[in-house]
Formats: sequence, C-alpha cells, structure tokens
Amino acid sequence: MSYYIALGLMREPFSTSPDPAFFFKSSSHLQALNRLEIAIRLRRGLSLILGDVGAGKTTLARMLLTNLAQEDGFAFHVILDPSFSSEYQFLAHLSRLFGVQPAFKSALDCREAIEHHLFQTGVTEGRTTVLVIDEGQKLSLDMLENLRVLLNYETNEYKLLQVVILSQMELLPRITRLRNFMDRLALKYIINPLDEAETGELIRFRLQSAGCVNAEALFSPEAIRAIHRQTQGYPRQVALLCHSALEALVMYERQVVDESLVMGLTEHESRWTHATANA
Repeated sequence: MSYYIALGLMREPFSTSPDPAFFFKSSSHLQALNRLEIAIRLRRGLSLILGDVGAGKTTLARMLLTNLAQEDGFAFHVILDPSFSSEYQFLAHLSRLFGVQPAFKSALDCREAIEHHLFQTGVTEGRTTVLVIDEGQKLSLDMLENLRVLLNYETNEYKLLQVVILSQMELLPRITRLRNFMDRLALKYIINPLDEAETGELIRFRLQSAGCVNAEALFSPEAIRAIHRQTQGYPRQVALLCHSALEALVMYERQVVDESLVMGLTEHESRWTHATANA
C-alpha cells in the first residue's frame, strides 16, 4: 500500500513531476509567473527565467501554459531539450513544431518558412506564437544566434515570436557575452529558493492539495526548520525529503514528522552519498 493511501490522502503530495496542481505560489514564483504573462500578452519578445537545479522552473512553465492555453489567440510550442547538433537541425525542428512542412533543403529555407508562418499567424490571424524552451543551459551559441534572428521578425508594434527560456544559472555568463542577444531581453528574472516560512507553507499546501485534513499538524515546526536547513529551500529537494519522511512515518507507525525523523533521514542520505562517491 502506498504511504499516501495509508495516511488517508487522495494522491501523492510530494511527487517531483511538474504538476501545475501542486504549483506553490511563493513570492518569487508568483512574481516570475505574473511578469511572464505580462511580457507575453504585450508580445515583447524574449523572456529569460533563471534558477538553480530544483528551483521549480519547469513547474512554472507548466503553470504558464495552463493559464494562457485556456484562452483563444495563443499557440504554445515547447522544446524540452534544446541539444541540437546543427543550425539546420534546430530550424527544421522548429519548422515542424510550428506546423510548417515545405521541402526543406537548407537552414535558409527553414528560416524563410518560419518567417512567413509568423507573419501569417501574428498579423493576418492575430494570434500570439509562444516558444517555451526548457533546459536552456543546453543552448549552443549557434542556437542563441538563431533565436536572436527569429526575434528580429516584428511589426512596428510587437514581436511576432515570444520566446521563454528557462535555464540553470550556467547560461548567464554565456549570454552576457552576446550583447545583441542581451539587448533583446524584455524580461530577465532569477527564481530564488524558499525561505523557512515559505517551506512550511509549501509543505502544508501540497498536503492540503492531496486531500490531507490535518496538514498543519503532520509536520512539527522543528521538522520544517530541519527540512529547510537541509534542502536550502529548493522545492524539488523539499519534495524528496518530505516524501521520505511520510514513508518513514507510516513504516514506523508514528503520528507526526518531527526533527529527529528528518535528521535520521538526512544522515542516512549523507552516508549513501559518501558511499557512492567512494565506490
């Protein structure tokens, strides 16, 4: 039996999948989401969201899609892994993603077809084309240059392509050397980890979203403090540790996740990390 069933929950509260239903609106995440929506609605072009591993960037992107995809006039396209080996491969993939299917012979053919498509959808049909790129740290300099060129397609009033890049921090020093790319950034935002209070709010929010009727009492304040200390407030790490804590709660037939339980789990994880590092 899954632990969440044993605890009377309707679903897994601490999955690390980017489920919009479990999107916790911390001050940092909510500001990023609101500013992204504004930039896209105004069709300002390029938005960059940076954050360390596990900061919640992918879930933020899913929430953005959920919010805007319900409205008419938006066409969303997503690239989950931008590890393209050539300019042509990238542009051909982008063309297929947009539903453009000419007989591609070169990168120039792809680019011209994309330009025509963006003018058709953006000007003639009045729709907003949005390209969301996750794992943006994998973008090569060639891919960034191609995005810069695509962002040149515009009317007198707005950009025809809205690009949202979500990336780990390692992309930042690379793009700062590309002045022409940086000049096109309409929005740049860094997602910060949660503070201790927000970590507790995240835990309670996820438990309540999963059907917990006693979310306030399931984790002691000391446990939440220990969880924040061990995870530094990164949502994915919080979810992983809380998942392990609830498993232990059921296995050891305890009623509350307390500090001693959390510390026992983190000590075990430390031993595991040390053993694998020396294997």
